[in-house]
Amino acid sequence: MAEGVAPRAGSMKRLREWLLTDSPESAFHARCQRFYLNWRAFRTNPIAMIGLVIITTLVLVAAFAPLLTQADGTEQYLADRLLAPGAEHWFGTDELGRDIYERIVWGSRITLYIVGLVGILVVPIGVLIGTVAGYFGGWVDNVLMRFTDIFLAFPRLILALAFVSALGPGIENAVLAIALTTWSPYARLARAETITIRNSEYIMAARLQGASAPRILYGHIMPLCISSVIIRLTLDMAGIILTAAGLGFLGLGAQPPMPEWGAMISTGRQYILDQWWVAAVPGMAIFVVSLGFNLLGDGLRDVLDPKSGGSG
Repeated sequence: MAEGVAPRAGSMKRLREWLLTDSPESAFHARCQRFYLNWRAFRTNPIAMIGLVIITTLVLVAAFAPLLTQADGTEQYLADRLLAPGAEHWFGTDELGRDIYERIVWGSRITLYIVGLVGILVVPIGVLIGTVAGYFGGWVDNVLMRFTDIFLAFPRLILALAFVSALGPGIENAVLAIALTTWSPYARLARAETITIRNSEYIMAARLQGASAPRILYGHIMPLCISSVIIRLTLDMAGIILTAAGLGFLGLGAQPPMPEWGAMISTGRQYILDQWWVAAVPGMAIFVVSLGFNLLGDGLRDVLDPKSGGSG
């Protein structure tokens, strides 16, 4: 066994030396170094690590939901309705006898589906509008930013309610409504980043070499905006989850019998005095996941934002 441990220790030492060398051999080598240094800085923050553990647990629970449960949380057993938490039903049962633990586990998939789709939609839209406005300036900036200000002027939940009311209830329409009300801060952030770097020497050098505006935006400016946008997106995930839960609570998000946490709170509110677990357990799930994203976002901000004193 000692003979097997020694080669592994030696390979790990060579890997660390490769990651910490002062002269990277390629762009890939430099990216690996940057990731490793950021990870070393990130893992020294215990609060950020707690957030990472929470979100990693959420992803694993969603991925292995069929292995962690016996059913998908939609089967009704009226003979077992409103049972208190116990050995057979860890989180109790709801008004239709459905196991709340199973519904929480399968509801994690819906939560990840919503935040994932919203992130995929809002980041490209916000970064594109913000970088174009910041790079070109003038009337392009005025038009795009006034359009952005319209979405910033309305409270997110109220605007999402208006969109869902127009589009109709459903999880896809809820995702679209949340995305339409969430992209504007990312456009503002990307615009501010672009204004600070659009006259940098390397941008001017790219222009002198004949690089087109789309190539400069895509190849030079947008990548520099990504870290700030990722930080903002992670911190906004709690708000996205609460907005989705609010829409579900009002019956405009995921529709029954889907185990969406906001809808579970809505159906459990009438039993909150006597059977508190029906509403309290999904509420606690929303709280823990939102807290995890906030803690993770704070840690990423410390590492990736150079203005905050992190290593990145």
